Amino acid sequence: MLRINCPWCGARDMVEFTYVGDATVRRPDMGADSGHYEFVYLRDNPKGVQEELWHHVAGCRQHVAVRRHMVTHEILASGKPDSLPSGDAPS
Repeated sequence: MLRINCPWCGARDMVEFTYVGDATVRRPDMGADSGHYEFVYLRDNPKGVQEELWHHVAGCRQHVAVRRHMVTHEILASGKPDSLPSGDAPS
């Protein structure tokens, strides 16, 4: 089981959280003629490190940014959204 370190509540089991998605994907602008299909349906499934958003539904109900290795599931960092340092972590 994963242990996610919530910046507000401390380390908690994964069952307290709901996976929101890839934190690097950006929603298309309102009224944009294209990009909505890609945003909703076309997602990468990379090996290596990915930044994700998780929602702490059984705790503080805040969103938590998590940097996780997609093969080993090791959590490399976590924090408030937009607080993780940018750049690629070693995969």
